[in-house]
Amino acid sequence: MFNAKHSKIATSILMILSASATIANLANITPAQAQLFPEQRPSGNREYSPPRTNRNPSVIPNTVPSGFVIPVEYEESKILVTPEETVSVTLLVAANVRDNRRNTLIPYGSEIFGQIQPSDDESGSLFVAQEIVFPDGTTQSIDAVSEVVTRREVVKKGANTGDILKGAAIGGAAAAVLSEIFGNIGAIEVLGGAGAGALAGLLLGGNEVELVSIDPNNDLDLTLLTDLARR
Repeated sequence: MFNAKHSKIATSILMILSASATIANLANITPAQAQLFPEQRPSGNREYSPPRTNRNPSVIPNTVPSGFVIPVEYEESKILVTPEETVSVTLLVAANVRDNRRNTLIPYGSEIFGQIQPSDDESGSLFVAQEIVFPDGTTQSIDAVSEVVTRREVVKKGANTGDILKGAAIGGAAAAVLSEIFGNIGAIEVLGGAGAGALAGLLLGGNEVELVSIDPNNDLDLTLLTDLARR
């Protein structure tokens, strides 16, 4: 009985030591920069690539490293543009971006100014960031892009036209084309003005048009091309 009792105590000690070692190992892999803490993730619980760790000597304090994905959101649920047009858009940062000390490097609600423009291979459209405005009013240039959006949507006269345009922001050129088809397209948000020749080659049979359809709250998360060092 005496030996069994001591055997149980020894087993408990080993289990405690094993658990402590596991916790220590987890502590060593905590992301060091621009960590998106779980409680600040946007709705939908989207995942983001973790940044580099403390053991990487290239990490600079108060810096969001290149390759980090900044979550963004937009007031409208859809953006429709022609494949050739470029429009200015302002996105909002959708979550606090913090380092492992919980210092906020990019606050939630920061504005990112840039343009939706055609991709180099003309397969779709992407957002190219130019400037970020923090809630305190300070500004900083930012070098970041979204993935290329290739999704197309054909808009044509019919009963579901209102559903397609509901909650959408329309590029100026796209709005001009839609006006040619439908006349007055109602009180929708138009982004920029239509350039010369905006209608050329876009109408399909005169009653429909094919546009690039962007879901800004899922398609436009921004990947940093260079480090963003907070000043």
